[in-house]
Amino acid sequence: MKKIFKFMLLPALVLPLLFTSCDEDRDSNPSLDLSHLAEGFVLNIPALAENNTYDLNSAKNLVLTCSQPNYGGVPYPVKYYAQVSIDPAFVSDPTVTHKELATYAENPSSLDFNAYEANKAVVSLFRAANPEANIPEKMSVYIRLRAVIGGTLNQTLGETYSNVITLPSVKATYEAPDAKFTDNLYLIGSSIQDPWKSWKPIPKVFGLEGNYYGIIYLPAGGEFKWGTENNDYRGINRLKEINDVAGAGISAGEEQNIKVANAGWYTLLFKGKITEDKKNIDWTLSVYPTQVYILGGSVEMSGTWAFDDAYALTAPADKNGKWVSPAFTASAELRAAVKVGDLDWYRTEFTVYKGNLFWRRYDIVNNWAETEGADYSVTTQVGQKLYIDFDNYTAEVK
Repeated sequence: MKKIFKFMLLPALVLPLLFTSCDEDRDSNPSLDLSHLAEGFVLNIPALAENNTYDLNSAKNLVLTCSQPNYGGVPYPVKYYAQVSIDPAFVSDPTVTHKELATYAENPSSLDFNAYEANKAVVSLFRAANPEANIPEKMSVYIRLRAVIGGTLNQTLGETYSNVITLPSVKATYEAPDAKFTDNLYLIGSSIQDPWKSWKPIPKVFGLEGNYYGIIYLPAGGEFKWGTENNDYRGINRLKEINDVAGAGISAGEEQNIKVANAGWYTLLFKGKITEDKKNIDWTLSVYPTQVYILGGSVEMSGTWAFDDAYALTAPADKNGKWVSPAFTASAELRAAVKVGDLDWYRTEFTVYKGNLFWRRYDIVNNWAETEGADYSVTTQVGQKLYIDFDNYTAEVK
């Protein structure tokens, strides 16, 4: 009679897989015989496998046992590698997707495999096959052994395989890595570069970990998503808080898109805070009207490094136009920045490098040429202007 706890999850119970191994054959005149490799060897079904759940995350070791491969009756030292799969076809087809654990075991009567490795392998296999699904409370796992003769330079000498056994109830647990901030965030949307195809990177705020800013144009009813990498589609539901300073009229659009009621140029400031368990990041989005300024010696403001409306760039009607600065009044190194809330200008400063906007990433003590190199320093001439395509982040001074 089967025990009534067959389908119960027993997270605290570490169940070793034990059986009585077959006796090793002995021969009075032993010699290496590789003619039996195709016959394989026996991996036994654990006595406790059918009626219990194996918790790989709680266990220290996964203990298996087997008969020794037939190498002519000689008890050669053998390395046993465990191969795991979650595909039932593995029972009859060894070519289906599986993973081999990195560590090996050597005692056929008690093969101690690292349960942590087994847990990682099962989780990896499941997530690869089911990227949108949660890992189930339990699943079937299929295991076979690969054996090779140890102690030689030939890593495949005597390679042979066992049968496949089934553990019908296995619990594998995904442990999320500690959360960390990426180099950029990304935006995609109905009016961003190539609509709903281009992932537009937005940079970090200089000196403020977890803060990112970007400029986009949205028509009335325009929608967008954001992410920490390409194809990481995050919507309004992934934001803990939204501050609509610009009066954009933020709401949830289709498929949790972030939607605006009012057309305009918007500067987005994402602020991330890592949670106490270090596994997630809470995000706040603040939406500001886009304001961009030239500063410094090229507009005779060398003693007044601040945003001045007299030197604000003029916005185009939509994403297809270019932002245009007032004419430079002096020959000097270009200094320009985006006004983002109450952030200091130097945190959102940029220059022009090979026709593209280049965002400040280091402390600039004196100038761009000294900190980043001559190619990052643009010298203005009296009467020239700065032209910027903020949709594609291209720019020129002419």
